[in-house]
Amino acid sequence: MELKYICPLITVQNIEKSRKFYEEILNQEVEIDHGANVAFKGGFAIHDVQHYQGLLGESSTINTDSEKNFMELYFESEDLDGIQVKIKSIGGAFVHHIREQPWGQRVMRFYDPDGYIIEVGEPLDFVIKRFAAQGFSTDEISEKSSMPVEFVEMVLEENNLE
Repeated sequence: MELKYICPLITVQNIEKSRKFYEEILNQEVEIDHGANVAFKGGFAIHDVQHYQGLLGESSTINTDSEKNFMELYFESEDLDGIQVKIKSIGGAFVHHIREQPWGQRVMRFYDPDGYIIEVGEPLDFVIKRFAAQGFSTDEISEKSSMPVEFVEMVLEENNLE
């Protein structure tokens, strides 16, 4: 028997509000819209909590008051500053604004309309290119980013930065 992982699904209080957030703020494209369940091309889905509760049946209940900090949805973008401005413009709540992680990647974390943590970070190849533009050698980039030298060299070669 083959078991194939498809995607994470999060339950949301207001499907229209959440869909609008993911489409307009995080630029995600809808792959399939089933009304109460919306799948995005990025590989995750949102599901109306009341509809989902109906699927589980009366004997199971969803604790919608519990903290949702046990997981996050992770996205990447080269335009962290632009996304941070968008989140601020809608009065979004931040876990933290843009900060550099120990391996050099810039990331930010904020909450979606239902309190799930969203992380947006720079793609790692972008981090490597940024370090190269700052004058770091291949070995220095590898050490600072914790990426293998071979991966650093591949990114630099693909972008004619070596």
